Amino acid sequence: MLSSRIPPENSPSFPRRLPAWISSARAETAEDAAFLTGAALSALQVVLVQPDVPHALLRERRALAAAEASVIRAGRLERAANLRDEVHLLRPGDQTGPAGAVFALWRQAVARPISVGTLHAVLPGIAAPDIATWLDAGQGAPVARACAVFEAVRTVHPRAEEAALILADAVLAQAMGGNTIMPLLGAHLTARDLRTSGADLRGAGYAAVRKAAAETLALSQDLRDRAAQLKAVAPQLRAKGAAAAVDLFLSRDALSPSLGLTSSGVGMSDRAARRLCDRLVALNVVRELSGRDTFRLYGL
Repeated sequence: MLSSRIPPENSPSFPRRLPAWISSARAETAEDAAFLTGAALSALQVVLVQPDVPHALLRERRALAAAEASVIRAGRLERAANLRDEVHLLRPGDQTGPAGAVFALWRQAVARPISVGTLHAVLPGIAAPDIATWLDAGQGAPVARACAVFEAVRTVHPRAEEAALILADAVLAQAMGGNTIMPLLGAHLTARDLRTSGADLRGAGYAAVRKAAAETLALSQDLRDRAAQLKAVAPQLRAKGAAAAVDLFLSRDALSPSLGLTSSGVGMSDRAARRLCDRLVALNVVRELSGRDTFRLYGL
C-alpha cells in the first residue's frame, strides 16, 4: 500500500516548510516585516514554479481557505466542510447559499489566467476599465502594491470586500511574476485588518502573507506527493472513464461520485464511480473528505 507520507521516489527535493528564521522571527519594524515577507514569498516561489505540483488543485484548496476566512469575517458559522457541501453537492439548476456563493466566487477567480476580461466576468459589478487601472497600478514590492489596490477598490466600492481581496491577490500574483491568482491575502486578513489603511494595512498584509506562504508551501508539497502517487496507480485503473476521473482529482478540491464523475466529460455510471472512489481510497491515493456514509466527497 502506498503511503501519502512518503515522497515519490526519484523526485526532486524542494522545501516542505519555511525556514525557521523566517517562520519564527519576530518582525520588530516595518522593514523587518517587509524583509521576512519577501523571503517567505521567495521560498514559496521556488515550489510554485515546479511542474509536478498540481497547481489547479492547489489554487482550489487556497480558494477554500479564502472563502472560509470570508465567512468567519462575516460572523457566519459555516466552515470548510459546509462550503464544500454547498458547492460540490450542488445539482444542475440549484443555487448555493450565501456562504457557498463565496467559495464559488473564489473558485472562479483562481480558475483562469489573470486578465481584465476574466476578472470582469468573475466580478461583473466592477467596471472593466477600473480593473485595468488597478491591475496596472502601484509601485514597489508585491505586498505593498496589493494593499494599495485593496484600499483603492474599497474606496470606490466600500461594500465589495471580496472583490477588493480578489483584485489585491491578483496584483500580488502578478507582482510575483505569476499569471493566476493564488489566494494569500484573502485567506488571512481579519475583519479588523480590513478596517485599517496605510502602514497599518501593509503591516497586516505582511503578517497575512507570511502565514499564507507557510501554509501554501506545506500544502503544495503534500499535494505534490499525493498527485505523484495517484499518477503511479492510474495505469492499474481499467474502468471506463478512469483516466478522465484521475485528471479531475488532480485539479478539483473535491468530487462527488454521483455528480462529478457521471458527467459527460467522464461518463461513468453512478455505481462505477462509487467503486472507483472506494478503490482509490483503498489504495491510499484519494481520501474520503466528508466523514459521512452518504453524500460522500472525495479528493487528494
